[in-house]
Amino acid sequence: MVAPSILSGNFADMGSEVKNMKDIGADWIHVDVMDGVFVHNLTLGFKMISDLRKLSDMFFDVHLMITEPKRYVERFVKSGADLVSFHIEAEKDVDGTIDLIKNAGCKCGLAINPDTAVDKIRPFVDKLDLILVMSVFPGFGGQKFIDGSLERIALAAKYRNELNPNALIEVDGGVNIGNARDIAHAGADVIVAGNAVFGAEDRAAAVAELRG
Repeated sequence: MVAPSILSGNFADMGSEVKNMKDIGADWIHVDVMDGVFVHNLTLGFKMISDLRKLSDMFFDVHLMITEPKRYVERFVKSGADLVSFHIEAEKDVDGTIDLIKNAGCKCGLAINPDTAVDKIRPFVDKLDLILVMSVFPGFGGQKFIDGSLERIALAAKYRNELNPNALIEVDGGVNIGNARDIAHAGADVIVAGNAVFGAEDRAAAVAELRG
């Protein structure tokens, strides 16, 4: 599946950008939430997600890059998220945060940064709907896919296959036409694409090529 990241969209016309995602055949809409603390950038909040939710019935894949996400996850669910992912590096009470998201009636993902051992997610895999493997350091779009990420994706997929075959593997960062096939072969089910979609002359063709 292809989940374009609206971080790469036109913030002055975000409503139209979100509506366009269905027209171009995207599977999900990836929504990056950054707090300026966990990462050095500020992006979308509750109201933006709530307002965009009224414009689209597509699956909202909300990726929290914020400190102590447990404080806010229920509000993001109420804002319209279909899945909420948070970073293992940002939360001490990982189990409790997963439970809050699931008990709110939402799917839950756990994200892991490129410099965190993939083994860290293993104790939580059986409770997750999605494992989000970052292939760049979070905070800004347009970065290059980090060498060694394919091996990390494959290891995450191995844990998924052993412990929770129904969970999905998502990959975010530096995804493009040139590496999407290798990322899929490593075990990814969902690829997040920013500039590869929003920067394309023909967005629908870019989504189709990424998926194919």
